[in-house]
Amino acid sequence: MEMEVEEERVVREPPQIRRLDESVVNRIAAGEVIQRPVSAVKELVENSLDAHSTSINVVVKDGGLKLIQVSDDGHGIRYEDLPILCERHTTSKLSAFEDLQSIKSMGFRGEALASMTYVGHVTVTTITEGQLHGYRVSYKDGVMEHEPKACAAVKGTQIMVENLFYNMTARRKTLQNASDDYSKIVDLMSRFAIHHVDVSFSCRKHGAARVDVHSVATHNRLNAIRSVYGVSVAQSLMEVEASDDDPSSSVFQMGGLISNFSFAAKKTTMVLFINDRLVDWTALKRALEIVYSATLPKASKPFIYMSIVVPPEHVDVNVHPTKREVSLLNQEVIIEQIQSVVESKLRSSDDSRTYEEQTVEPSPSCQNSLLKDSNLSQSPSGSKPQKVPVHKMVRTDALDPAGRLHAYLQTKLSDHVGTDSTLNAVRSSVRQRRNPKETADLTSIQQLIDEVDCNSHSGLLEVVRHCTYIGMADDVFALLQHDTHLYLANVVYLSKELMYQQVLRRFAHFNAIQLSDPAPLQELIMLALKEENLDTDCNENNDLKEKIAEMNTELLKQKSEMLVEYFGIQIDVNGNLSRLPVVLDQYTPDMDHVPEFVLCLGNDVDWDDEKNCFQAISAALGNFYAMHPPVLPNPSSDGLQFYKKKKSLWHPEDEGNAAADIGDDATMKTEIDQELLSEAETAWAQREWSIQHVLIPAMRLFLKPPTFMATNGTLVRSKLPPISIR
Repeated sequence: MEMEVEEERVVREPPQIRRLDESVVNRIAAGEVIQRPVSAVKELVENSLDAHSTSINVVVKDGGLKLIQVSDDGHGIRYEDLPILCERHTTSKLSAFEDLQSIKSMGFRGEALASMTYVGHVTVTTITEGQLHGYRVSYKDGVMEHEPKACAAVKGTQIMVENLFYNMTARRKTLQNASDDYSKIVDLMSRFAIHHVDVSFSCRKHGAARVDVHSVATHNRLNAIRSVYGVSVAQSLMEVEASDDDPSSSVFQMGGLISNFSFAAKKTTMVLFINDRLVDWTALKRALEIVYSATLPKASKPFIYMSIVVPPEHVDVNVHPTKREVSLLNQEVIIEQIQSVVESKLRSSDDSRTYEEQTVEPSPSCQNSLLKDSNLSQSPSGSKPQKVPVHKMVRTDALDPAGRLHAYLQTKLSDHVGTDSTLNAVRSSVRQRRNPKETADLTSIQQLIDEVDCNSHSGLLEVVRHCTYIGMADDVFALLQHDTHLYLANVVYLSKELMYQQVLRRFAHFNAIQLSDPAPLQELIMLALKEENLDTDCNENNDLKEKIAEMNTELLKQKSEMLVEYFGIQIDVNGNLSRLPVVLDQYTPDMDHVPEFVLCLGNDVDWDDEKNCFQAISAALGNFYAMHPPVLPNPSSDGLQFYKKKKSLWHPEDEGNAAADIGDDATMKTEIDQELLSEAETAWAQREWSIQHVLIPAMRLFLKPPTFMATNGTLVRSKLPPISIR
């Protein structure tokens, strides 16, 4: 009996409390912060916004499980900060808990990047202003896997997260629907794009030529909504504002756009930012849905965008692991006031609601049906009316003209000549001004793309699609391998054609490269003209050049609206070039070729013919973005002589000594200009890196080699014997 009592006591003893291993703690915390791929994208984009970026590009593979790549042009990360970048609770946003009372940045905990390293493989590439090269480093479990490696990089930071949740089997199994996760990422990027209108956003699937989200920096929020959500949404929105500055009740300012009664959707879309932070506020959303439910049809839901600004000390941002929710002071009062303003706005718009009646021109078959009906109605009043067949009373057969919708609409007979001309004019207008959300391809652009597709060389396409980069043979030719053969590839010609085709495919959908200092067009054209003719002594020549530069500048200023809308080339009213398009992601062209590019726009474009105009501008962009050899000679070959300079060994105490004459070779010492040499080595290394990691992968995905490349020496098969594969 006593033994049984002892056994019961042993069983009922409380379990021992153990201190979890730090890696287990970090992995649990990571699973809470990074709940799914869209959580990682949100954290990375917010970091880019905190870095004052003007362009943010997102690439996703398999819904974010295989790859999430976020690139920006922000201020970058200091080299000294890279060792602790991914440690938990390391941040540049605050230093004391009291700083939370006035926090304005998106991030503040220093947990996001650390969490990603515990559930995925993270690689960071960054460069800060003034550096000649960037650094790349990989992280695992919060620490660097190796020392930062110097590399070529464009301005800002690129963070890649690969194999997300590779060590969390259960989480990964629940996220197998890649399309569902990608749609959440697209929705997130769309919300950021319509709020941060001064930033360009893009989001696309890995390997896709077209972007699913695209916005260009603008000052008009309605234009941003039009480009992201479409014309139908933008046309149905009206502005709404509310504010209160009574400290006893609430202090806030609200501005936004809400849909009117002509808008109908199956699901409520509410985009809410509080102090520029994207959040969910269920109570406010429910209050506004109540207002709309009283006025909209039962199945229709509204579109709502709101930006609320409150004093930082009135908001608690630290109430949710993913910062999706915040807590406001006097939030019930704020909700009530916003609800009241929206309700009054809807009521006032209801009074001015209008409806348009459409008149449909009858088809010939429909006219015949009407004539038959009129003959039936003209029967003698004494005769028995004929019974109408059942199939002509109800639309049961789509092939029967009498069963089509047009047969039931009131029609009017009019002059068909005038009608046809009006209809053709409308169609022409619609064709020329399409919805950019759906497509920006004008007929001429589509013709140019069709020409590229039709003139593609099948043999070269096979080589390009499945080639392997070996290395650079010289300054122009790269060595590629396809199957067992080696090819010499002219990277200048290949990149020029690739960029030309990319301009056509990205027509009117370009991200932007913002120039730090706008460049005057007239000065650029003068530089290009002087490079063409080095004889600068002739005053008449200089006068002619100035006249040419002035005329071309005025011409480009007149065409600036078209250039920025279709090609992302922004020219301000003062004739300064301030923005260039991103033709290929993660590639910035050599700015030494800007003068030649601007001169080409002014001289070589036929502005009167649409197709020739677009083709010439696309070709000029292709030539500008092509990977030409840098202006400085290649120091790894015979170009090293360029960087050598002779320095005199003459000293003041040697004055009067004949041996110290400067013209004597014995008193001259050969030195290398290290600063210029370092600049050249960086430029050539960056070009080779771009060829290997940007040009060749992009060629495999997008390039369709034209037939003339088979005969002009762009791709030449080596005469070496085939490589044996064992």
